[in-house]
Amino acid sequence: MRNEWTEPFRQPKLNTDPDSTEKKKRAEDWQGTLKRIWSYLMAHRRMLFMVILMITLSSLLALAGPLIVGLSIDNFLVDGNMEMIVYVLLALGVVYILHAATVFLQHFWMVSISQKTVYTIRTGLFDHMQKLPIPFFDRRQHGELMSRLTNDIENISNTLNSSVIQIFQSVLTLAGILIVMLYLSPLLTLITLIIVPLMIAGMKWITKRTGPLFKAQQQNLGEMNGYVQETMSGQRIIKSFSQEERVMREFDEKNQNLRLSGFWAQTISGFIPKLMNMLNNVSFAVIAGVGGLLALQNMVTIGVIVIFAEYARQFTRPLNDLANQFNVLLSAIAGAERVFSIMDEKDELHEDEGTEELPISEGRIAFENVRFGYGEEVTINNVSFAADKGETVAFVGPTGAGKTTIISLLSRFYDPDQGAILIDGKDIRQVKKESLRRHMAFVLQDSFLFAGTIRENIRYGKLQAADKEVEQAAELANAYSFIAKMPDGFDTKIDAEGGGISQGQKQLLSIARALLADPAILVLDEATSSIDTITELKIQEALRRLMHGRTSIVIAHRLNTIREADHIIVLQEGSVTEAGSHEQLLETKGFYADLFYSQKLS
Repeated sequence: MRNEWTEPFRQPKLNTDPDSTEKKKRAEDWQGTLKRIWSYLMAHRRMLFMVILMITLSSLLALAGPLIVGLSIDNFLVDGNMEMIVYVLLALGVVYILHAATVFLQHFWMVSISQKTVYTIRTGLFDHMQKLPIPFFDRRQHGELMSRLTNDIENISNTLNSSVIQIFQSVLTLAGILIVMLYLSPLLTLITLIIVPLMIAGMKWITKRTGPLFKAQQQNLGEMNGYVQETMSGQRIIKSFSQEERVMREFDEKNQNLRLSGFWAQTISGFIPKLMNMLNNVSFAVIAGVGGLLALQNMVTIGVIVIFAEYARQFTRPLNDLANQFNVLLSAIAGAERVFSIMDEKDELHEDEGTEELPISEGRIAFENVRFGYGEEVTINNVSFAADKGETVAFVGPTGAGKTTIISLLSRFYDPDQGAILIDGKDIRQVKKESLRRHMAFVLQDSFLFAGTIRENIRYGKLQAADKEVEQAAELANAYSFIAKMPDGFDTKIDAEGGGISQGQKQLLSIARALLADPAILVLDEATSSIDTITELKIQEALRRLMHGRTSIVIAHRLNTIREADHIIVLQEGSVTEAGSHEQLLETKGFYADLFYSQKLS
């Protein structure tokens, strides 16, 4: 049985994912990550300079207080000079008021810098995600990616708000204290510093164990977020198959992993202030004892002992702050590495280097001996076909035959391993992806709608379209009548799941969106599946209008919807086994004919 109380004292076992090699490499480059964060901060160098100036002033003012008190004891209090004591108290009041003002300003400006910085990082990450290729998203949990965009960046923000100020302030305070202490009494300074190696050893032991735990905590948090997003999206399936108990068990396991990594990261890092307080008390006792002996021998004054006692407390506090901020910094670096690992992924613009625009005039499509596989398993093998302008090519075959892969290759979501795909005689690998997809429109089995109005969802096909164009596209798609009955017509708001409208109505909106885009090439992926007969007739009529004059690639299980296709291609196990018109394939009495008659009888 695993003992959770001793688990963190061993090297924690991190969960692996496709980025594990990259994460390992980046985790070792924490200095590079810090430099990268610093480059973002330098965009606000003027305000950062003001923050550093305020930190310097506040550190000097913090040192001035104990120094004034100690000197006053030796010069005024011992002699009973009460008039000067009043001036000392006024001076202390001014010092502390100025200290409060400088602290307020440094925090105010630093919060502004941190928010602007994480705004830039968050915007850059989101923009970069929009440019990443489809295979990148295929091999990662969407919720885990969302965690990088939210939790990891927020972690960076929280660290910038506090750590930058604390680190600068601690370093300046330590330097100032050492200078003053050495000036007042080198011997007492040496005695005070004896405790520093103990602090360093203790912090080193603690941070060696908290570093991996903070990385595990961030990774476990990302995985749990991914699982939550996955289960929220799949609620219908979970409930349909009565898998609630299994889902709760799996969530509990991930939640336990997060709890343990978070518990031990926070618990072990929490030892640092306890250690510092203990050593601080030891330091105070040593200074009081040794200082008293030196005072008896007139080697130091009472005021100097007071100054040293206060500075010893201030000396351990910066060390304590540095140790605490080191742990916070480790957590932020873990989050920053995860963010930067995404931003370093090659985007589609990088893949498009050396390519050119595609001026489609005909929309002719040709596959020439195309071979492709997801990994080592071949999905389609030696596929060849051609479609001239305005022709329709339909694909038929069992599940897993490679029909959807044809569309993914044509869209350049993936590139073929062998062979070539040509549009108007040009290899699409020599064409910019954005330019290629600009000439294409998709009507898929699962119509995706965005949260917003119906008008905005249709206009997605052509963002600059006028309201009249949107309404004309809806009318051609047979969607106008049901839209007009909605509470606010085209301005009716719908959610991302298309709540309030049926599957068939969602398909009609997708067709309207494609009509508005006016593409040269049309892709229909089982656009009439799971639709009732009456709605299917409306959709088929709308599709005929949409397909008119356009080169169309159609995937369909209902063979009556593709009887008029110019070419029908049968795919089985990734290879073309039959090809021809509807009548020709019926005459061959092969797979297509058997499938057609079985559907007709049913």
